[in-house]
Amino acid sequence: MTATYTFDVYSTLDGFASYDEHGDWGGYWSKEGPEFLAHRAAVLGADQRMVLGANTFRQFGRLLGQIDPAELDPVNARMRSMPTTVVSTTLPGTGDWPDATLIPGDAVPVVAELKASSAVPLRSHGSLSLNRSLLAAGLVDRIQVTIFPVLSGQTGAERIFDGVADFDLELLASRTFDGRIQELVYHPTRHG
Repeated sequence: MTATYTFDVYSTLDGFASYDEHGDWGGYWSKEGPEFLAHRAAVLGADQRMVLGANTFRQFGRLLGQIDPAELDPVNARMRSMPTTVVSTTLPGTGDWPDATLIPGDAVPVVAELKASSAVPLRSHGSLSLNRSLLAAGLVDRIQVTIFPVLSGQTGAERIFDGVADFDLELLASRTFDGRIQELVYHPTRHG
C-alpha cells in the first residue's frame, strides 16, 4: 500500500501562488475567515508528513522560524511542528526547524520511496517546482487548491501550473469557507 500524496496550494482566481514586492495583500491575501482557519487547522491536524522543496522551506524558515512558536496562530504553529521531509540538493541543513529531515537528491525517487514506505499520508504545501516534477512523474494523488477571491494580475507571482503537461481532473470535493474562499480537491490523470 502506498501513502497518498496531496499537492496543497493556495491560489488567486487568476492562478498565482503569491505576489511580488509591489503587492500589499498580506497573508491569505487578507481574505481568511474563521471557517477557513478552523478547517485548515483540522486538515493539518491529521497525522501526516509534510514534504517541501528548498525554496518553500527557506520561505517558511524566514516567515515562521523567526516567531516564537507560542505566538504563532494554530495553522502556522502546526505547519512548523509537523514531521517534515525537505528534498533539496542546495540546502546544507534544516537549521532549528523541529522534526525536519533533509534528503538530498531528486524529488521523484525520494517521494516515490516515501510513498512506498510512509505509514501516514504525505502533504506538500506550495513547493511549486517540486510538485510540478512529481505531477509529471505521476506521484501526485490529489491536488488541493484553495482559491482566494482576488485577481492579482499586476502583482501576482509564481503561476502554479506553468509548464505542466495536460491533465484531466476528477473533482473529489469542493467547499466554500466564509462565503468567499473555495477549496477544490482533484485527482489528476495525465490527458491522452
